[in-house]
Amino acid sequence: MALTGLFLSSFLIIHLIGNMPILFGDQEAFNLYAAFMTSFPPIKAVSYLLYGSILLHAIDGIFLMRQNKVARPEAYVSYNGKANATWASRNMGLLGIFTLLFLIIHMRSFWYEMHFGHVPTMDIEGAQVKDLYTMTIEAFHQLWYVILYVVCMIMLGFHLSHGMSSAFQTLGLNHPKYTPAIEKAGRYFAWIMALGFAIIPAYVYLQHLTA
Repeated sequence: MALTGLFLSSFLIIHLIGNMPILFGDQEAFNLYAAFMTSFPPIKAVSYLLYGSILLHAIDGIFLMRQNKVARPEAYVSYNGKANATWASRNMGLLGIFTLLFLIIHMRSFWYEMHFGHVPTMDIEGAQVKDLYTMTIEAFHQLWYVILYVVCMIMLGFHLSHGMSSAFQTLGLNHPKYTPAIEKAGRYFAWIMALGFAIIPAYVYLQHLTA
């Protein structure tokens, strides 16, 4: 869980940077990024590791949820979770399932269409590349999808806010002196990623309303 979680978190950074051209209306830069990510051999190889990590992280998470339930089949007579655990830490399973469902919808909307759908192309310096920018913009013109996206990013923020510090602790990288700083850095990372991704569809939709 820790290793796959940290690997997936590193991908979020790359993915967010790659999506930034959308905020600036830079169609060419976004399509070049998408083309590079789907055609450069080392990146394509890493993408299979990414898909495997998503599956392993999800399966392992479900297994741990089941294991915890079996370990304590009966609920506490009296339990005050707020006293020693954050809301995110007490609901990691639920947050993880929510994030997984979003990934399925997101990959169906973009990854599947990119590989198997009919995506228009555009000419960039004599080369024909898929116009994923236009497909993305059109998706973000749908209010239901924008709301789903933003809500899921909030859930992802909570998931990461606990998951980052938990991953370091699982790997034994905790120390009385440095652990508080690691936890704070993890929370900053979680909400920078979540808000960064959430701002993009919200901004595109608001632009669409005022156009």
